[in-house]
Amino acid sequence: MARSRPQRPTTGEGGLFELRRRGTITELLFLFECTTEEPTQLRPIADRLGLTVQAASHVFRQLQARRLAEVREGRYRATVAGVQWLHASLGVVREDVEGRLERLNIVDRCRALALVDLVEGQPATLELRDGLLSARAGGDGASRGRVRVGGRKGEIVEVDRLEGIVPIVRGRVRVLTVPARRLRDRTVPTQLRRALAESGTSLLAAQGLEAFHLVGRVTDRPVVRFAVAAACREASLVGVASTVVVLDDELPHLLQQFGGTDPPPIDVTPIG
Repeated sequence: MARSRPQRPTTGEGGLFELRRRGTITELLFLFECTTEEPTQLRPIADRLGLTVQAASHVFRQLQARRLAEVREGRYRATVAGVQWLHASLGVVREDVEGRLERLNIVDRCRALALVDLVEGQPATLELRDGLLSARAGGDGASRGRVRVGGRKGEIVEVDRLEGIVPIVRGRVRVLTVPARRLRDRTVPTQLRRALAESGTSLLAAQGLEAFHLVGRVTDRPVVRFAVAAACREASLVGVASTVVVLDDELPHLLQQFGGTDPPPIDVTPIG
């Protein structure tokens, strides 16, 4: 989505922050040369890294003292621990860089859903409504521009000369658990219907056959039944809340699918 990003806290730990430690970049590059080339002399490494041979020797001694590098069979090599550290460090840096690049998704033009009639040249503010990038009249918002191609309310318009960023508050995932032993309890549908009415969310999903069947009995709303965790995660990224119905004995499997980096905020509520 153009010029939008979730608001994520910056902890200042790991990634590029770790590389600020003096010598870390040089150590990683030195260890990479030892892993991929296994040179017999320090000069080739020094030349590629722009170091003197004395400086390269100092880096090696530092790594050797930490048991990350060694000389074996006449070649400079990374130890098993050194290779593990190299992979882990570069992996963390890659995730950090990719995350920062996503937040620098700079564009100067976008399309949006018109919330009101908009005409060419009119100032417009961009915001998210139900997960859709939308435009309204006025330039007082966090993300703003000028209408390039106007349209009536409900049509797609084009906005250029963009400034600012569309703020996104992550959508919460509300998980409603149903005790498996109570599937035939006649009070469960009423309790679930009440819980769904209270949620008022834009996305409704069911994990598993029993949960899907139960939800279909209490609501006519469309129900996501495939790739539930992926759908809820994507909805959360654009500020859309969701509700997932699941049997209590399948809850651990569902929550496991929300693992990894940057999971959505999740609330678990037992039915009844």
